[in-house]
Amino acid sequence: MPNSCTLRIGAGLVIIARMSELRYWLALLRAPGLGTRGALDVLTKTTPETLFSSALPGDVRERLRTDTRDYLRTPDWSAVDADLAWLATSPRNHIITLHDAAYPSLLKEIADPPLVLFVHGDPAVLNRPQIAMVGSRNPTPQGLDNAHAFAQSFAHTGLAITSGLALGIDAACHEGALAGNGYTIAAMGTGLDRVYPKRHHTLAHKVAEQGALISEFPPGTPPLKENFPRRNRIISGLSLGTLVVEASVNSGSLITARCAADQGREVFAIPGSIHNPLARGCHALIRQGAKLVESANDVLEELHTTFSLLPSEETRSDAVTLSLTSEQQTVLEKLGFEPTSMDSIVERTALTAEVVSSILLILELQGQVMSSGAQYYRVPPKR
Repeated sequence: MPNSCTLRIGAGLVIIARMSELRYWLALLRAPGLGTRGALDVLTKTTPETLFSSALPGDVRERLRTDTRDYLRTPDWSAVDADLAWLATSPRNHIITLHDAAYPSLLKEIADPPLVLFVHGDPAVLNRPQIAMVGSRNPTPQGLDNAHAFAQSFAHTGLAITSGLALGIDAACHEGALAGNGYTIAAMGTGLDRVYPKRHHTLAHKVAEQGALISEFPPGTPPLKENFPRRNRIISGLSLGTLVVEASVNSGSLITARCAADQGREVFAIPGSIHNPLARGCHALIRQGAKLVESANDVLEELHTTFSLLPSEETRSDAVTLSLTSEQQTVLEKLGFEPTSMDSIVERTALTAEVVSSILLILELQGQVMSSGAQYYRVPPKR
């Protein structure tokens, strides 16, 4: 193995001992014939460093495939060096191993957590309470509106929004979190030195600025089809629960929902029209036990009850009120507790009907406004 070195990352130093250990984790990541579960099983009996030494116990060695044993004798140190070169290119690049204290605690609980996480952004956000939001790559306009509004509402309560940076619903969820000035995390099916799809390059940059991009795949990994189902378990594994916004019965979003269920996490789904093919995946999940969701509070109440990691209803209400924009606050102030028509709200606020409609949707998702037909009214405060 080439000599280890001390690298300056940001304002601190990665000491030689830490760098040496990290090299073995990165080499193990590429070992053929193991996979995540196989590697985890081996690591219950030895350490990454011992795997690559002559001190490897014979009983462990005998359990390994021939190609695995061959690789452990001559690992791909040049690929490891490429990973470390990526790490050194930016103070916002991080590599976190399964044994690091910074490794996200919820993700560590799943049956097959990634051995290594590559992170671009703020690694601390990975341990914040999160809600996964996923859905169709070809959603309806209503699906996009719901994704953006739910994500923005969750962001106002302090929940981080986790998704996959895909076209459609995923992108709307990230954008909603950003619009709510909240945290958002994108789990990638590629190495972090590339963005897929390419059109989301600007969005990826914004996500990294207000959260993190993460991947279990080393830099240089292309967008291979088989990578995306693997990254779905990370999306759900990081999160307290998974909300499917809009999905067909064959959508990859249902893979994420199944991962969440297998991981013992909550699954939520937004229903839709029986005539909408993109609602059928959500309806199937509801028939299988997913919680039907009509407002953001439906999710927040369930997560607060189940995990006790989220603010109480009273605290959430205060947080949401404080985070309203001036236009949202204006609409809320002009609404009474009696039903009020859209035209009246537009007249009272001097805002356009389009702006008022968008604001009412957000306020309704937050549980501050209710609709009755084409009329809206404030929800009275609980005493």
